[in-house]
Amino acid sequence: MATNDTVIWTLMIVVLVVFISQSCVHGESRVPCFFIFGDSLADNGNNNHLKTPAKANYLPYGIDFPKGPTGRFTNGRTFVDIVAELLGFENPIPCFATTRRPKDMVRGLNYASGSAGLRDETGTHMGANVNLNKQLLNHKATVKHIASVMGHKQSSNKHYLNKCLYSVGMGSNDYMNNYFQPKFYPTSTKYNPEQYATLLIKQYSRQIKTLYMYGARKVALVGLGQVGCAPYSISTGTNGSACVDKMNDAVQFFNEKLKSLVDQLNTNLTDAKFIYVNTYGMSGRSADSTTTGLKVSDVNCCPVNEIGQCVPSAAPCKNRSEHMFWDLFHPTEMANLVTARRAYNSSNQSADTYPMNIGHLAKLRL
Repeated sequence: MATNDTVIWTLMIVVLVVFISQSCVHGESRVPCFFIFGDSLADNGNNNHLKTPAKANYLPYGIDFPKGPTGRFTNGRTFVDIVAELLGFENPIPCFATTRRPKDMVRGLNYASGSAGLRDETGTHMGANVNLNKQLLNHKATVKHIASVMGHKQSSNKHYLNKCLYSVGMGSNDYMNNYFQPKFYPTSTKYNPEQYATLLIKQYSRQIKTLYMYGARKVALVGLGQVGCAPYSISTGTNGSACVDKMNDAVQFFNEKLKSLVDQLNTNLTDAKFIYVNTYGMSGRSADSTTTGLKVSDVNCCPVNEIGQCVPSAAPCKNRSEHMFWDLFHPTEMANLVTARRAYNSSNQSADTYPMNIGHLAKLRL
């Protein structure tokens, strides 16, 4: 017959096991909230109801995503979806366009918009989008809503937002849907590539400081990938190179200046921490197919229409885990997985992130 001590110890063990199992399944995220700013590489539905063909709320987009087509420009998860999982969030961060209740905004929002850029005019030849300035205004409104949930205690609201993680990935469209579209935009006739990069970074600096003013203290600035290696770019002609070198050279000016901006921000805003994510070094021809399995880097997986997006309901390739690109512009889920894991877990000696990885940034106590 069991003694009282035995019963007590048994109950304690059962409680402990249940507690541990629940903690493993429903563990807290490493940051209280995650706010996302970006373009089609991060868009999860904000463009769905805009007057633009730059939307992905139809099959085969989302063919490998649990909820099917949502507006994500890939077959499954985006880079930020995977980062959110690594941070410990059980569900993807919701998109701003369809989130109405302030209590649903507290864990973060995704403001990203396909075809959008740092410059207000970028991508507008395709129709409406939410450029970074508008995304920042949307975030300003969100901060007010969160304040209402916090009971309008400014100190509590600020303290909460200071702990959150912010991801900003903009600039690709300022090249693909602006600078390298001379038919619609005059920027390439006004500025050489280095001058244009300088112009973009000056504007970016002001925009990031605005985000800081709204409470951001942990910010990951995602650099530009090898846009010259996208199937669309290759289709325009490479002059014998594997990729369009002039496009890659142009975005490298931007990336170098963005990395320098991270140093400037960290020097001047000492109560915050900014990092640079080197997607250029993790994408395109830089990806190691022997370790990633991404064997096809120059051909799209889904049949595409005249603007380079998937043809509605068209059957995509079956070996999509081996493809780097889904349509003519956007990476597959597998490519996003490779990049997100490297950005989150890279070692201090790695060139993937600077001066630390996303995981370390999330853990920082500022």
